[in-house]
Amino acid sequence: MSRRRQIYEGKAKILYEGPEPGTIIQYFKDDATAFNAEKKGTINGKGVINNRISEHIFTLLTHIGIPSHFIRRLNMREQLVKQVEIVPIEVIVRNVAAGSLSKRLGIEEGTALPHTLLEYCYKDDALGDPLVAEEHIACFGWASQEEMQDISAMAIRINDFLAGMFAGIGIKLIDFKLEFGRVFEGDFSRIILADEISPDGCRLWDIETNEKLDKDRFRRDLGGEAEAYQEVARRLGLFPEGSSEVADLNSERKKRGK
Repeated sequence: MSRRRQIYEGKAKILYEGPEPGTIIQYFKDDATAFNAEKKGTINGKGVINNRISEHIFTLLTHIGIPSHFIRRLNMREQLVKQVEIVPIEVIVRNVAAGSLSKRLGIEEGTALPHTLLEYCYKDDALGDPLVAEEHIACFGWASQEEMQDISAMAIRINDFLAGMFAGIGIKLIDFKLEFGRVFEGDFSRIILADEISPDGCRLWDIETNEKLDKDRFRRDLGGEAEAYQEVARRLGLFPEGSSEVADLNSERKKRGK
């Protein structure tokens, strides 16, 4: 597919004009950032793995009735998605205390929460994506009450499904980030899932060892980031040992320099 006009470049993806009106090509980069882009680096092959994992998860979520922007994967690093108006709110779904929650409230990392906790952050890199309450969202009109009801209901349903899916492959879903967008149909709009779901935006720990299989390996200088991402994909059955896709991924890593 010929390269089209670039619309936007973020920390982990580049968006290009799609082949048809109302579509966008989402390109997954190997760039890695942490602490609001204060720390920058590269995880070779990350874009390829995240593309496959996100495709897999979005496809499964469609089967349980979660509407999303995903249309289809185009190649190793690109997927075709519906163009949406992004709601400027990141939804953080937490099952276990970790990361900023532990720091803010002094809760030991790894403490199971009494129930699933939803937190909201205002999407603004310059402000560091600050934590906000539903009252802020309503006050500033970032989303309507009805939209927030849809968002929170979908977030809980997604969490229930993903927690079970990951538990089935020996992974504990600690927390994860979701983004949503509006699609317009005549004079009306509806909320659908957008962005991606991958080890970039999830905390995933091995159930037996608590080994981190996500971007915390990069944040905390643990090393083995690419191997951890590939392990998640392998457990999901996306990159079987000895497959041509693994060979292609390893070949790409060598070209880029591991």
